[in-house]
Amino acid sequence: MNKNLKRAISGIIYIAVMWTCTSYSETTFSLLFAILGIISIYEMWRLRKGKSKFLALLYILLPFCLIQLFGMTDSNYPNTAFDPSLILLILVLTWTFDTFAYLFGVTFGKHKIMPSISPKKSWEGFAGGFIFTIITAYIISEYLSTLNLEIIIITSLLLPFTATLGDFIASFYKRQAGVKDSGNLIPGHGGILDRMDAFMITIPMIYILTKIF
Repeated sequence: MNKNLKRAISGIIYIAVMWTCTSYSETTFSLLFAILGIISIYEMWRLRKGKSKFLALLYILLPFCLIQLFGMTDSNYPNTAFDPSLILLILVLTWTFDTFAYLFGVTFGKHKIMPSISPKKSWEGFAGGFIFTIITAYIISEYLSTLNLEIIIITSLLLPFTATLGDFIASFYKRQAGVKDSGNLIPGHGGILDRMDAFMITIPMIYILTKIF
């Protein structure tokens, strides 16, 4: 199968599973991220074989533990229905940022952000991803009334930075291990950690914001 076609099909399946399990019920939400967390821990454990693991595993454990608490941020929980809107917002904005950062990076990328760790990441790609993340957040805010407008705005402004930082941290660990991908579970995309790295810093940051607001 054509490499790009394989990547597109597996990407669509990944997004469909993530969206369905996140939005269907609190049980599927919890199971999804528990499974993703366990696989990510396993992949990181392999990357850090023979090396110190504390900070690397903390990088995985903290967001996957906190994400289980997102449905409980409402002061009336558990008397109110589980609302996955915030996580769905994070998913959409992260996918938007990643997609347009890649497209702008491939097309216009000349100035690398940190080539020693991630040689493909460019400032042009970051700028393109940032702009389209803001646009997407604006569109979402017009239709998603369950979320605080301030949270949507702040999330869209911070997420490009937290997503990039999470990606760089994962890239650092992969470079130290001498591998391109954390695994091969998702054809054309690599392992689960390769798809979840952008969330690792974003989730704790957004969790803190929900507590503030």
